[in-house]
Amino acid sequence: MDTLDLARWQFAITTVYHFFFVPVTISLVAITAGLQTAWYRTGKEKYLRLTKFYGKLFLINIAMGVVTGLVQEFQFGMNWSDYSRFVGDVFGAPLALEGLLAFFLESTFIGLWMFGWDRLPKLVHLGCIWMVVLGTQLSAYFILAANSWMQHPVGFRYNAERGRAELTDLWAVLTNKVVLVTFPHTIFAAFMVGGAFVAGVALWHLIRRPEVDKAVFRSALKIGASIVLVASAGVAISGDLQGKVMTEVQPMKMAAAEALYETEKPAAFSAFTIGTLDGSKEIFSIKVPYLLSFLATGSFDGEVKGINSLQDAYEQLYGPGSYKPNIPLTYWTFRLMIGVGMASAAIALWLLWTTRRGRAPTRWLIYLAAPLPLLPMVANTFGWIFTETGRQPWLVFGLLPTASGVSPGTTSGEVITSLVGFTVLYGALAVVETKLLLRTIRGGLAGTDDPPAEEPPDGSPEQAEKPLSFAY
Repeated sequence: MDTLDLARWQFAITTVYHFFFVPVTISLVAITAGLQTAWYRTGKEKYLRLTKFYGKLFLINIAMGVVTGLVQEFQFGMNWSDYSRFVGDVFGAPLALEGLLAFFLESTFIGLWMFGWDRLPKLVHLGCIWMVVLGTQLSAYFILAANSWMQHPVGFRYNAERGRAELTDLWAVLTNKVVLVTFPHTIFAAFMVGGAFVAGVALWHLIRRPEVDKAVFRSALKIGASIVLVASAGVAISGDLQGKVMTEVQPMKMAAAEALYETEKPAAFSAFTIGTLDGSKEIFSIKVPYLLSFLATGSFDGEVKGINSLQDAYEQLYGPGSYKPNIPLTYWTFRLMIGVGMASAAIALWLLWTTRRGRAPTRWLIYLAAPLPLLPMVANTFGWIFTETGRQPWLVFGLLPTASGVSPGTTSGEVITSLVGFTVLYGALAVVETKLLLRTIRGGLAGTDDPPAEEPPDGSPEQAEKPLSFAY
């Protein structure tokens, strides 16, 4: 592989790894804040114990997310300096807002929340965790605004003399039609991950030690599974809107997602397609009539452009070359994203059904405890792979080809060295992260090592608040 291919592989590996932690952080901090709010309003001890338990897991995860996120910025200077030079003037504002506003908001109030137990008034302490929630949401929005500009550039002018895009309208960048649909879709998808994580951990405890904190973990299971179901509905609705915007601004991505080679009106949705190995044409397909037209245009008889006609149009617009993404990869990641996400929602519904009216979970459900938190995470990963590979061969759609963004002075040997280094480092971090999470999960709620007993009444000395001392 040449330098370009190696640089793309490195960025893909580090980005996918980093994104394992992002949806957990976004959703778990909000769930933790919700649990603490429930404790503040009701005084029920179970909500306090769940707040501290899932709060520990959140803190472990966000620490790893910050560490791996820093590597993303290193790569802009290492392997993608021409890309950085091209987008720097545009990206400077949203990424500065993310770093100086959102990240500082998160880091400041995380510290106050961690060390503020028994030191801050309850309402102030509760406000701290909600400020962290606000910070994570803002951070996600600003980063998605930068990414959405790559999908649909707006609010800029091209400086031919300097060979770069220059920002002219920050508001246009922050209200890009792509980010307005991508943000809710990403947040709902993150809550599917967080809800599944909460439910999976609770299910594991209910089956492993059914008589210890049974009522508390039953509540956590219901909360987590319900979040998955509500979030999955949000993902479906926002995804439908996103598909229509994608068809408008990146019609080749939609055509590749459906392996639609020829323009159709009305267009059928491909439930299953087999094409040639190079992705140049369709061999066999099972289709649902009219469905793709509705998904892409909102009309059952809408026209959807095909890959071949778009390729011809792009050659006339941008010059000779292939403007097709990797069709098999784009097609299957799109379907795996949807299929795995639907499986997550189905499992959450099944958990609620099998544990209704006080029923104890059957022991075979333990096999769902491990994969349940992973399925929405896998669906998120497939979604981002689809989003980024479906835009190829562009880094910035219609402006900067991927091949033009790589650092001109970087050699294959340098990229291989950093790639191996990052992979080994990330492997070690994965071991540390997994051990910390599993040890905290096995430890259970505060006091669960004691013999099962009746929970003391709210406000009793036995259940006094204890600080999150594990982290310091």
